[in-house]
Amino acid sequence: MPVITTTEHAVQKNGHTSFYLAAGPEDGPLIIFVHGWPELAISWRHQLPFFAAMGFRAIAPDMRGYGRSTVYPTHEAYQQSLIVDDMCALLDHLGRSTAIWVGHDWGCPVVWNLASHHPQHCRAIANLCVPYGTVERGLDQLSALVDRTRYPIDEFPAGQWEYMRFYEDHFAAATAPMDADPLATAKLLFRQGSAAAIGERSPTALVYQNQGWFDGAAQPPDSPRDADILSLEDLHAYASALTRNGFFGPNSWYMNHAANALYAAQGLNGGRIEAPVLFIAARYDSTCDAVHSALAEPMRGLCTHLTEAVIDSGHWMAQEKPMEVNYHLVRWLMQVVI
Repeated sequence: MPVITTTEHAVQKNGHTSFYLAAGPEDGPLIIFVHGWPELAISWRHQLPFFAAMGFRAIAPDMRGYGRSTVYPTHEAYQQSLIVDDMCALLDHLGRSTAIWVGHDWGCPVVWNLASHHPQHCRAIANLCVPYGTVERGLDQLSALVDRTRYPIDEFPAGQWEYMRFYEDHFAAATAPMDADPLATAKLLFRQGSAAAIGERSPTALVYQNQGWFDGAAQPPDSPRDADILSLEDLHAYASALTRNGFFGPNSWYMNHAANALYAAQGLNGGRIEAPVLFIAARYDSTCDAVHSALAEPMRGLCTHLTEAVIDSGHWMAQEKPMEVNYHLVRWLMQVVI
């Protein structure tokens, strides 16, 4: 693979700054990678040089509230409609009218909403872990898709999404332990998946019962870095950004379920997506379990040209299994898009 240079840029519009990383020829087919919680543009460090070497113009922004992009002090500033506007402004700044969009975690609702509200800007879309017709439609929709054999409604009203309910009811208590030690939080979160998680309850289901993350402790326990996910340099990049900005912005993405549901309902064509779609599920993701539950069923009725794949990984698949992720993306692009 040739040596690929990744460069740093920023776009400003209407008082908002979006920082982004870029690699590859400026006139190459445009592919934009959208990270989730609580990540950064560097979460796509295994994808940017790979696709740049293939001739793509590969872009990865720090999303609103993260890294070197603008951080806002109110929950309402993190509604999906505003975040989608950020991505449209980025696309315009890049001098393009359309792109291939790839999302992960909370980046998936952004990409799904782009496709349903601005189909003219989407040549094709791919999402990792979070299927369509779920998070972007709010907590009530997620709760309706819960596997009640695993999460009885009287014990887990929102199933594995109980942590989202805790954010809504006790935001400060949910956020304070993360802010107390961002380095330890990052080490605890970014870990490989395991086959042992299949069929088990997600730890996120217990957040409300425990009155907080980390079993309700005031700060996360120290744990060894998972070197198969993060280098020491990557870990410190995450910890530095989260220490500087805090978790208010990232966690505020969870505070707009009602507004997000209303926005999703305004999607064109009843929300049906006509562009080519690739969805990659993580077999060992016990929270976003799209393999062993009904979580992906709404997506199958809403995407006209859907390709699905499964990778034996946990939630952080682009960092845990980058070669497999890149393989599925390239295979799909070559067969369906290009």
